[in-house]
Amino acid sequence: MPWRQWALVASALLLSVPYRAQSSALSARLNEIASSYTAKNAFMGSVLVAQGNQVLLDRGYGSANLEWHIPNAPDVEFRLGSLTKQFTATLILLLRQDGKLKIEDPVSKYLPDAPASWQRITLAELLGHTSGIANFTSLKDFRTWSMAPHTIDEELAFFRDVPLEFEPGSRYAYSNSNYEVLGAIIEKVGDRRYATLLRERILNPLDMKATGVDRDDLVLPRRAAGYVPGLAGLSRVRSESMSVPWAAGSIYSTTGDLLKWERGLFGGQLLNAESLRLMTTPGQGDYGLGVLIRDRGGLRVITHSGAIEGFNTYLAYVPDRRITVAVLANVSGSAPDTMGPQLLDTVLGRAVILPTERKTVPIAAAQLAKFGGVFDLGPAESLTASVSEAGLTVHGSGRPAVAALYQGVREGHPRFFIAPADAEIEFIPAADGSIASLILHVAGQDLPAKRH
Repeated sequence: MPWRQWALVASALLLSVPYRAQSSALSARLNEIASSYTAKNAFMGSVLVAQGNQVLLDRGYGSANLEWHIPNAPDVEFRLGSLTKQFTATLILLLRQDGKLKIEDPVSKYLPDAPASWQRITLAELLGHTSGIANFTSLKDFRTWSMAPHTIDEELAFFRDVPLEFEPGSRYAYSNSNYEVLGAIIEKVGDRRYATLLRERILNPLDMKATGVDRDDLVLPRRAAGYVPGLAGLSRVRSESMSVPWAAGSIYSTTGDLLKWERGLFGGQLLNAESLRLMTTPGQGDYGLGVLIRDRGGLRVITHSGAIEGFNTYLAYVPDRRITVAVLANVSGSAPDTMGPQLLDTVLGRAVILPTERKTVPIAAAQLAKFGGVFDLGPAESLTASVSEAGLTVHGSGRPAVAALYQGVREGHPRFFIAPADAEIEFIPAADGSIASLILHVAGQDLPAKRH
């Protein structure tokens, strides 16, 4: 081998050492964050983090089945809850690409027996949760009704005569009912069962063998059991019939299959560029079509969460960095929605401080005074910071006050930690040192607020 080639090889080997060290340190930190949620089984599940072609974290935590002492692992199958909605939205967009429907069309074009109140609702309004149709999972008799299996017609009949909550298109309100109606339209237009179309159009092309539509009688060899926390610890949860969440929340999967899904969806293997643009363009409530679009430090994050008895899930993708974060939990709780954004921030190089790593910094009472005030988070939501001899407390509209613990100054901005919400308040000083605004960092969101 010529000398020049030897030099290039040697340089590559030398450069790969710090790269491998950085990658190993990043993976260790990601595992440290995920592990911090497992105390007393507050989180059990599987977690995957990938960037580009590199998988940075892929492991299970706690038990898939406590009775049989079966540990969680990357190949364990979890119920996804509302992560199902992005699959349903993709099926609608695939039928649109086939020329079989238009999302600007009214529901009545595809479901002629739809009630009169639905006549002016479009498919786009169903997809973006702006239809005004009441959320059937919030209706009074839902819990009892949902324990038994139901046909699609029975499902739609359960909420079809409930009055609309608002004029279609006038505002955003998340409603599972929207995606049940979309499921019925998919079957009508696609001329096949929802589960069959899902398998043919999405799962088979992406080789997602560990994913499907759940059923009450379905036996899965690696199924996670769902649990709910209580005073005596975790207990098995009784689930609604899987015929009920259906096109709004009945899909099961693994973290590995969800990585295939994100890579396939955003890699152009399913939707064309126009369809993907439609799906990921934020509408009211920052909701696109089956996904939420968030801003994280100037980067677009395509995300969604899911919840169904005994299961909570979180899935996020950063197109510009090809980052995937999947957190699937088989114990009900907020861990995935809190952990997921922290894992994402860690890959992005943003500082993540775990509750056990936080240290309260002393601050003089006179210095606290400038942080007091009312800060507007939105039209109907504010955050009030109050100063007393005990220190700084904060409370949202209609909520009790909680202590805000001073963490010192980071990146030039004073920070306070709210332990019950695992949230951080970043106060933004003006040029004269006064506080005119803040940013509330909570559940993966950066919420700005100006002093009232």
